[in-house]
Amino acid sequence: MRIFTTLLLTIITVFGYGQSTILTGKVTDETDEFSLPGATIRILESNRYTVSGQNGDFEFLDLPEGSYTLSVVYIGYQPLEYKVTVKRGQKNNVGLALAPSANTLSEVVVLGDMRKGQARALNQQKNNQNISNIISSDQVGRFPDANIGDALKRVPGITMQNDQGEARNIIIRGLAPNLNSVTLNGDRIPSAEGDNRNVQMDLIPADMISTIEVNKTLTPDMDADAIGGSVNLITRASPNGQRISATLAGGYGPIREKANYTAGLVYGNRFANNKIGLVLSGSFNNNRFGSDNVEGVWDRTDNEQLYLSEMEIRKYDVQRIRRSAALAFDYKINDKHLLYANGMYNWRDDRENRYRVAYKDIELTEDGYVGVISRETKGGIDNNTNKMARLERQKVQNYGLGGEHILSSKLDLDWAANFATASEYRPNERYISFEQEDVPMTLDLQNPRKPFVSATEDLSAFGLDEITENEDFTEEKEFGFKANVRFPLSVIQNQKGRFRTGVRLRVKEKSRDNIFYEYKPLEDFGSLADMSTVYYDGKNFNPGAQYVPGTFIPNSYLGGLDLTNGGLYEQEAKPDEYLTANYLAKERIFAGYIRWDQDFNEKLSMIVGARVEHTRINYTGNYVMDEEELLGEVNNKNTYTNVLPSVSLKYKADASTVLRAAFTTALARPNYYALAPYVSVIGEDREVAAGNPNLKATYSYNADLMAEHYFRSVGIFSAGVFYKNLQDFIYTYSNNQYRTADFANDFPNQQNPIPTGENYQFVQQRNGDHVNVYGFEVAFQRQMDFLPGRFLKGFGIYLNYTNTNSRAKGITNEDGEERENMKLPGAAPHMFNGSLSWENSKFSSRVSLNYTSSYIDELGGEDFEDRYYDKQLFVDANAAYKITPKLRIFLEANNLTNQPLRYYQGISARTMQMEYYQARFNLGVKFDL
Repeated sequence: MRIFTTLLLTIITVFGYGQSTILTGKVTDETDEFSLPGATIRILESNRYTVSGQNGDFEFLDLPEGSYTLSVVYIGYQPLEYKVTVKRGQKNNVGLALAPSANTLSEVVVLGDMRKGQARALNQQKNNQNISNIISSDQVGRFPDANIGDALKRVPGITMQNDQGEARNIIIRGLAPNLNSVTLNGDRIPSAEGDNRNVQMDLIPADMISTIEVNKTLTPDMDADAIGGSVNLITRASPNGQRISATLAGGYGPIREKANYTAGLVYGNRFANNKIGLVLSGSFNNNRFGSDNVEGVWDRTDNEQLYLSEMEIRKYDVQRIRRSAALAFDYKINDKHLLYANGMYNWRDDRENRYRVAYKDIELTEDGYVGVISRETKGGIDNNTNKMARLERQKVQNYGLGGEHILSSKLDLDWAANFATASEYRPNERYISFEQEDVPMTLDLQNPRKPFVSATEDLSAFGLDEITENEDFTEEKEFGFKANVRFPLSVIQNQKGRFRTGVRLRVKEKSRDNIFYEYKPLEDFGSLADMSTVYYDGKNFNPGAQYVPGTFIPNSYLGGLDLTNGGLYEQEAKPDEYLTANYLAKERIFAGYIRWDQDFNEKLSMIVGARVEHTRINYTGNYVMDEEELLGEVNNKNTYTNVLPSVSLKYKADASTVLRAAFTTALARPNYYALAPYVSVIGEDREVAAGNPNLKATYSYNADLMAEHYFRSVGIFSAGVFYKNLQDFIYTYSNNQYRTADFANDFPNQQNPIPTGENYQFVQQRNGDHVNVYGFEVAFQRQMDFLPGRFLKGFGIYLNYTNTNSRAKGITNEDGEERENMKLPGAAPHMFNGSLSWENSKFSSRVSLNYTSSYIDELGGEDFEDRYYDKQLFVDANAAYKITPKLRIFLEANNLTNQPLRYYQGISARTMQMEYYQARFNLGVKFDL
């Protein structure tokens, strides 16, 4: 870090006092309603060029005095040439306004909203130096996507893992969520989940984001922890003038026959002679829905006979409320200095009631199958916060301050500081369950895709099992600072060259603090037959009418229990539910980089450089015996340094065709809980589970080739291949022959609980040897404006397909034997997106399809125990009509295929879970003043 800091200060000193001229400017649509990022601005007389930034701004450093002709090229717009004269000591600033392209000499077609969004996205993608995909806010708005995750699943090479019917965790090019990163305006978003680093993509409303940038290859100035890719969410910037936009919508969810509501507001303007810019955004969504779910666990008898050891039928009722607010501010001191600040606050409340019947502990006896039936209600306390439901409150906040400065004609500087937090709070979460034991059961496994367990129940035989209440809290905080300098440096005369360097600091802290109590009534409750109950039949239950949830304690009764009354209930803490889960993690990441951009000629350019990241960790966990006895805290510190070189090449075959090649490196730090130094020993079950603070970060070598052809009428055809070699990837290690000597070797400073001569079952996250990931992707996007007639010209096609394969080495089974032909968990072999759209000046519509094939999700101790995420096929549709130029009405339909979330065990016919959500519909109006 000292080397990079000294280099940065030296550069500022040497280049900070120049006498050359600077030319700055901005590229906008001719209406001046919005800026045009990704425009190529070229000085024809000197063969110099630059690309406009996110707000349409551009600059030329070290420019001699004189008169020049600026040439601007932008997909979907007419080329522009503009004469300008620059002089030393004067304000050299220009505004360049572009007009839409003409399809014929006699007819100028005004770009519709859909095409304008596509044009801005494709221009940025074309002019990016790395391999990327860009989605603009207009494109997001043309799909029926409630959150950022649903919008991202349209991107080539991306699939999403769902939760309660919405896209949550992102998989890029077959790499699991923990191998990817998500940033907001370039700063890492912390995770609200307790175990991992995953960012919950269903937390952020889609209408709060201006641009989504998916970086599939990294440059040295980007954070390195993104092996699969980095998703950068860019919030709205201040407009060029006043903008007021509002959205009001209402919808319907058939699965629970409930309404949903959505509202959004955007206000932006510039003040003080355009020196001050401000944009305020707000979003609110209240959605009532639910899901119908069946889950099962498969097992085998000693003679290899398959059976279900457990089956559950679950009915969920959910209310999801999303609130989001964002503020962006910028102050343009002059043409050389800009200060900005932004903040975003996302708050999601999930209130959930779950009614679960579990046929569990099923065993095959001489008289047939026998097991236990458990009937459980999940809810919460009856107050204004929980409202008799389990409340999961997730909050993510991000606040940033930064500046951009042209220090001289040969040097510019940018800096930024940010503070972000993410938390998940689950207060007064309650469970009540009744059980009937030793119940004869019948298993119907003729169709393993729909396995079924039935039994004759007697409500009077169900006794109270337990009443519990827990309070869980997880929080992650991150402070970051970065500074970068850039100056011209070319080794080839008359060709563009740039050198940049910078430093980065990230200070992270994450903790999980849970508590769990069991309450025993001092007076006998009696049987379930004696209680107030509610009954749910199997009518319209999506997995099938044969799955009948049955009789439960209502959530109102559970929420009204006065558990704090010592005269009614005896409270007892249950350490087995929280002691090993709680931990504290502290990380410090120091980084520096050098990056050199060099054009060799008008066609070929290169980026070469390296990044160094030094990581320090300090983790604390608990050593717990038999789930209840705390033997003490365990603390572990560790440091490691990664050097990450990269080189990227870009070749412009012609004005419309770009070829790219990249050889890069990246890393992925282990999940927080995987590093926590906890140890859990259960002597009765002969089990040991432990964290692994000595896990290495996964290091990846990456190679990418991509060819892109851009159509002037707004479109692209692209094709590429990729390869990744992941060293020290992380998997779940299981060993059923773990002995006292093994424990002494793994935990030399801890009390050894394993008796000599006995074997225990040991589970821990460990590093595998390596895995190779390779594949290809193709994409086609085109407006059909070359077709005859106005009707046919309105059609647009969007298609992409990605194929991913992987081979993993170093994964062992529970007997310590290496498993052969293993694939990397999370790697979906096939991903396909398709949509057909139609648009004219008033009406737009789209039907879209998203398909992902099945893939292994979690490794078991052997093939039979491996869990797979089944294939998915979603069909969505939406339409909008402009009543006036400022008022639009829209209709959206989501998940028309009623695609379930399905897992299977070992083979596709063996269902582990099938959860249905049904379609959702939304109708609304949008004002844009």
